[in-house]
Amino acid sequence: MSEKNNYSRRKFVKQNTIAGVGAAVAMSVTPSVFAGCAADTGIPAILGGTKIRTGEWPSWPLWDPAADEEQVIRVLRSGVWSRAEMVTRFEETWAELIGSRRCLAVVNGTNALITALAQSDIGGGDEVIVPPYTFIATVIAVLQTGAMPVFVDTDPETFQIDVNKIEEKITPRTRAILPVHILGLPADMKRIMTIARKHNLVVIEDACQAWLAEIDRRKVGTFGKAGCFSFQNSKNIPIGEGGAIVSDDDEFMDRCYSYHNYGNPYGSHVGTISSGTLIAGTKQRLTEYQAAIGLAQLQRLEEQTEKRNRNAAYLRSEIRRIPGILPYKLTPGVTRCAFHLFPFRYRKEEFSGLSREQFLKALDAEGIPAMSGYTPLNKMPYMKNVLESKNFRLMYTPEMLDYDKYMDNNQCPENDRLCEEAVWLFHPLLLAEKKDMDDIADAIWRISRNADKIKNL
Repeated sequence: MSEKNNYSRRKFVKQNTIAGVGAAVAMSVTPSVFAGCAADTGIPAILGGTKIRTGEWPSWPLWDPAADEEQVIRVLRSGVWSRAEMVTRFEETWAELIGSRRCLAVVNGTNALITALAQSDIGGGDEVIVPPYTFIATVIAVLQTGAMPVFVDTDPETFQIDVNKIEEKITPRTRAILPVHILGLPADMKRIMTIARKHNLVVIEDACQAWLAEIDRRKVGTFGKAGCFSFQNSKNIPIGEGGAIVSDDDEFMDRCYSYHNYGNPYGSHVGTISSGTLIAGTKQRLTEYQAAIGLAQLQRLEEQTEKRNRNAAYLRSEIRRIPGILPYKLTPGVTRCAFHLFPFRYRKEEFSGLSREQFLKALDAEGIPAMSGYTPLNKMPYMKNVLESKNFRLMYTPEMLDYDKYMDNNQCPENDRLCEEAVWLFHPLLLAEKKDMDDIADAIWRISRNADKIKNL
């Protein structure tokens, strides 16, 4: 993050040993409506009071030596460390859990996206619809294929791509929509799929933060042609690094497998006898011990997901009563979230003009770690570098490479405002107990009632 004291997600996770989670229903209230609803919470810690939260939050990642280590050690001692039976077992387990016919494990979520896009024949000259409120990997995947990202503004209430604004960005060059279930909250896939069918577009779901999230009891990642997941160390399934593609399309998955193994023949993707490598692929194979770690983590995922959902629902109900705090609103049909991050919008006007930076510092002083989240992805300088690159100059007209024009055409004002208001709490906090959610709510109430004093500190 470029803003002072706004740590990047991974730096924050490294320093605080926690990752992120989120969800809630947005509603606007006036200060007078709920005045006096919460008990007096005392002097803020940042002003010299005793901090509300004195205990430790759950650490991350979790590891149970008794339950987890036997299988990993067995793999290590076997000497079979490159892709073999354990990776296949992980793929079969994940496919069954998600409700897909096939799964392919790869080295990370970024390369899962690259593979899925490339094997959907997305490349130079194409345009891909993307949201601006996501991690850089989403757009990097598009750029690695040679395609051009086209940004659609964010719905600030849901933090997701605004489906009402997608069609106005579709051109004859548009080939795909890449919705992101950001923060572990599902995007409006029913409407996105309707738009995609109308315009004959491929849909690749970025579900890298949305393991087991559901719409109408159907797992995200199974609506489009393919769904992509990440198992990086901060994620709800931490493997260190790792990713996966799921799909019901056998021919597509055979091509993805071939691509992840140098382009060698696989399944229906075969050539003539002794023809050798078929396509210009790459090497993205997961290791056996990574798969063993992943299988151990999967044993806890369902229980953890349910606990995050319960605590998120309770926390949402508590903090939505605080003037200036606007919790997340879910898109239609959502039946479960992953809660990789628990987001809400912070309106400083209701906190006596207390800046978000000061609010975060006051929260931290109370023992509640939080951060401000993403900065506008569509405004970062990498796009200037891309448009000036040799490959893009060969693939696109000078008009399409006009940086100023590109920036004008990809403005996302609602996303800009969201990036100024967002606050994230991280998913291990939601693995604590219900009473611990009260600590979070009490800390925010305390800051709210003393915002003018904190502002003048």
